[in-house]
Amino acid sequence: MIDFDRLRRWPDVEAPDLVAHDATDRLLLDTAEEALVGHPDRVAVVGDRYGALALGVAELVGPHPIRSHQDSRSGELALEANTARLGSPAVVVSHPLDATLVEGARVVVLQLPRGLDALDEIAALVARHAHPEVVVFAGGRVKHMSTAMNDVLGRHFAEVRAGLARQKSRVVTASGPIRADASVWPRTERHGDLLVVAHGAAFAGASIDIGTRALLAALDDGPFRRGPSADDDSTPPSWSADGGLAVDLGCGTGVLATAWARARPDWRVVATDQSWAAVSSASATAAANGLGDRVEVRRDDAGASLPDGSADVVLLNPPFHVGATVHAGIAHKLFDAAARILAPGGELWCVWNSHLAYRAALERMVGPTRQVVRTPKFTVTVSTRRRG
Repeated sequence: MIDFDRLRRWPDVEAPDLVAHDATDRLLLDTAEEALVGHPDRVAVVGDRYGALALGVAELVGPHPIRSHQDSRSGELALEANTARLGSPAVVVSHPLDATLVEGARVVVLQLPRGLDALDEIAALVARHAHPEVVVFAGGRVKHMSTAMNDVLGRHFAEVRAGLARQKSRVVTASGPIRADASVWPRTERHGDLLVVAHGAAFAGASIDIGTRALLAALDDGPFRRGPSADDDSTPPSWSADGGLAVDLGCGTGVLATAWARARPDWRVVATDQSWAAVSSASATAAANGLGDRVEVRRDDAGASLPDGSADVVLLNPPFHVGATVHAGIAHKLFDAAARILAPGGELWCVWNSHLAYRAALERMVGPTRQVVRTPKFTVTVSTRRRG
């Protein structure tokens, strides 16, 4: 059996309270073992976080390639690193969340997503494209599971059975796919003159979350760019508001990138996120608003493909959790990324939950930071990249 304790989360945040595996990985492998051994060449793994599932499945199915979908790019990189660390001969082929992932599959091993929409998109895809006798083993931590998940699976499978809990984890088994004629994903919603397109796992779905709304309002409130305020000792940037490169870092559905491109036609815009659902949604959002040729979308871990000092403006609405754990690690990782990407004098426009008090971290990691807007819930700040 795979040595779970040797797995690491790199390049994702590592901390004593964050691990690269949990009891659900073990329970899923134990529950699905007979089916995996019986159909070793028709296996798909969905939602593996850092490689525990894919590498565990590989030990059961031998040399057969395993199809895998991990929403996060950092999860893919962690799987590659852990495969090398363990010296595993596993052959894991990454796929987007489309028919190629599950076509003809007899066994699907799934780490349950937190969101019901994400689960609905996955379940619909499996039911529509997998083998008629496919069996889905869907596991999660009991505290994050709900009967609504059974209901979602029940819309797409004739039989849904919940297993016994073990070490606070549980596996739900689904079989008898109910094939639909067409997919409802991605979904589209209109907000004024902006169309938002979203896949199931995209944060906030096709709505616009209130943090993004706060940042949009701050960007639109008055001429761009503002001069330094009384509590800001930064110097004005060398770039002009008439053009430059803007990066929507952690772009989600691409609302900020699309709005910026529409309002500032002389600017280049890059939207980047590590989530497959996010970048697929952002591409579709830009295209739906006639800006597909103006917004370049990249799936990337913290903007790693962008050159140092290449951006004039970075827009950021950072997550405040890692998976199900409230943790500042991802936000700090993105602050560091913004500091690297920004040219000297460039600006990071950031919105964050006011109680998180990120201003000191922004001052330390990026540069002089001023507050633009503060409400009991959200704060918008502008940090100017240090020169020299």
